[in-house]
Amino acid sequence: MGLIIWLIIGGVIGWLASIIMRTDAQQGIFLNIIVGIVGAFIGGLLFTGGSINNQPLTIYSFLVSLVGAVVLLAIVNLVRRGRVR
Repeated sequence: MGLIIWLIIGGVIGWLASIIMRTDAQQGIFLNIIVGIVGAFIGGLLFTGGSINNQPLTIYSFLVSLVGAVVLLAIVNLVRRGRVR
């Protein structure tokens, strides 16, 4: 059951991050899920000092994941286009 929750929440976070970074038209649902999950990992590393714990979904963890996904998309845009956007 946990994997399904990861996929759903990862998809929502990736979708919101792609809207913020204006890359929504370029991404499909699969890429949104990947961006959301990897962004949650990056956000967790940035905000918790490298420790990854299995907390329940809270507003704080949702926002940390969203910030991580936005940072990931900014890095991808910087590498691809030479600017963050």
